[in-house]
Amino acid sequence: MSNTIPRRTIRRDEVILKTGLARTTIYHLEKRGEFPRHFMITPRCAVWFEDEIDEWLESRRDQEIEPASWPDVSKRKSLRGRPPRKQPTERYRTFAVTRLGKK
Repeated sequence: MSNTIPRRTIRRDEVILKTGLARTTIYHLEKRGEFPRHFMITPRCAVWFEDEIDEWLESRRDQEIEPASWPDVSKRKSLRGRPPRKQPTERYRTFAVTRLGKK
């Protein structure tokens, strides 16, 4: 009989708490091969090995990480803020004026 200690598995919420990363970031890193892979224990339950997450965190501590580049705002498809206010049509202007009793 072997005296091996079973590896502890953790679910996504605990991975998020441990790493401080967002759910989407975890899956993007995992897809690029930069984060430990999850595996499914049921059709709806993904888990990670806790020791692999701890090793990944330790490796990131020693790794030099380049700062992110600024976004290229010229590629935006829409303007920031609210859309310009539409001018009232002639029908509404007439209605508002006649309703106040001024014609």
